[in-house]
Amino acid sequence: MKIDLTGKSALVTGSTRGIGRAIAGTLAACGAKVAVVGRDKAKADAVSAELKDSRGFACDVAVPADVLKLVEDVEKEFGAIDILVNNAGITKDNLMLRLKDEDWDTVLDSNLRSAFLAIRAASRGMMKRRWGRIVNISSVVGLMGNKGQTNYAASKAGLIGLTKSVAKELASRNILCNAIAPGFIETDMTGAMAEEARTALMAQIPLARLGTPADIAWTTAFLCSEYASYITGQVLVVDGGLIM
Repeated sequence: MKIDLTGKSALVTGSTRGIGRAIAGTLAACGAKVAVVGRDKAKADAVSAELKDSRGFACDVAVPADVLKLVEDVEKEFGAIDILVNNAGITKDNLMLRLKDEDWDTVLDSNLRSAFLAIRAASRGMMKRRWGRIVNISSVVGLMGNKGQTNYAASKAGLIGLTKSVAKELASRNILCNAIAPGFIETDMTGAMAEEARTALMAQIPLARLGTPADIAWTTAFLCSEYASYITGQVLVVDGGLIM
C-alpha cells in the first residue's frame, strides 16, 4: 500500500521536533507540500530545508490573530490547506493541589485552544473545496488520566471531544476529523527517563517497546489518505497495547 498525497498541502503545528517533525517529514515523503510550524522561525526553516516542497512558519498557536495570519500565509504560499495536523503541545506537570492557575491555563491554551483556533481558521477553505483532513494528536493520558497531569489529561481529553464534534459538523462537506492517541513514544522526554522507570514502563506494554515518532507519523499519513475516506470522528490508539 502506497500512500500518495501528491497535490495536497498540509499544515503541521509543533513540527520542529519529535512527533511533529516526523509527521511533517512523512507527509512530505508522501508527496504533500508541508508548512512546518513552530514558535522559532529559524528552527522551522531548518526542518523545512530538509523536506521537499516545504516552508517554515513561526506562530504562537494559542493566539487567535497569529493563527489567522498563519493560515492566510500558508494559503497564500501553497494555494490551499488540505490537511491540518494539530500536534503542538506542552506539559507543565504537578499534583493537582500544587498546580498553579497559570500552568493550567498555559497547557489548555497550547494543547486545546490552539487546535480549535487552527480548525476554525483552516476549515473555511476546506469547506469551499469540499475536501479536508484534520488530525488531532491527543494522548492515551486523555483516555486514562495520569497522576500529576490533570492539566495535560484534560487538554488531551478535550481534543477528543473537539474531534468528534468537528467530525459531525463538517462531514457533509467531505471533511474528515480524527484523533490519534499515542502511548509512550521515544522522544527527548522519554529519553531522559531513569532506566528503572523505563523498565517498569516497558513491562506494562504488551509489545514490550516504546513507540517511535514514525509510528505516529504513518498513522497520520493513513488518516490523511484516500484509504481512510470512510473514517471520521475516531480515536486511533497507537500505544503497543498499553491501555487495551
